[in-house]
Parts: sequence; structure tokens; C-alpha cells
Amino acid sequence: MAKKDKGLVETGVVADNRRARFDYEILDTLEAGIVLTGTEVKSLRNGKAQIAEAYVSPEGGELWLINANIPEYVQGNRFNHDEKRRRKLLVSIKELGQLMRGVERQGNTIVPLKLYFNERGLAKLTIGLAKGRKNYDKREVLKDRDWSRDKQRLLKQG
Repeated sequence: MAKKDKGLVETGVVADNRRARFDYEILDTLEAGIVLTGTEVKSLRNGKAQIAEAYVSPEGGELWLINANIPEYVQGNRFNHDEKRRRKLLVSIKELGQLMRGVERQGNTIVPLKLYFNERGLAKLTIGLAKGRKNYDKREVLKDRDWSRDKQRLLKQG
């Protein structure tokens, strides 16, 4: 991750939702722009955000990021933002239609996976069309992950 001298994030990952890949089976991913205020961008550049409990909701022909926590900017004054406000996501009409169909027909959900700055310095959110996993599916994933880790260890030793 590229950083400036003062610890500010130029490009790279700001927040990662690792739990989503465990709780959900990700069917399709998509990069979405996000509408932010100035103090939110400054707070993100400091590398502070949490999207673990957030979700994406299609409402009124638009996508909204709900319950994402971007802390207040320390040097912000009375113009500071609300930490858990709803944030609009920017996707094309075609992509929005695909996501809406996936949610309505198959009963899937849309989860945020990664919040980052791209090469041009714009804040982007990777969202995924996901299907919830049952507990026995989660145990199977853990078993597979442990086995692949053990297999790599054995190959490395022998």
C-alpha cells in the first residue's frame, strides 16, 4: 500500500470485510463509486473506516451503503459528517439492473467487500452479490481451509 509521509493513504485498501467471505458465498463482484463529503475523504485518507457490519440496500432505483462507520475527522469543525450516515453508491443502470434482479429473484443480498482508493485517488467500494451460507457450509469452508494449509505445510517440509 502506497503511503505519504504523514501516514495518509494515497492508494490502497482502507477497509476490508473479511467476515463477508466467510458468512456469504460471493457470486459476483462489482466496483462502485461512493458519494462522500470532504471530511469523510480526509478520515478515509487517515486509514480509518469499518464496513464489517455494513450492507448495501437497493432503494428507489439507487444503491445505498448503510451502517458503514467512517469516524469523524479530528480536525473537522462544525462541518464534520455523521459517522453512520447512509451513503449513495454510484453504478451504471445496467449493473444496477443485474444486482436488483439477483436480489429479487434468487433472494441474494449485496454486501460490501472492500473500501479503497484507486490509482486516480478516488474512493471505490467493491460490492458483491452474495448468497448466505448455512452453519454446516461454514464448517465445510473451515475444513477445506485447514486442509489446504496443512497440505501446503506438508509440501513445504517434504
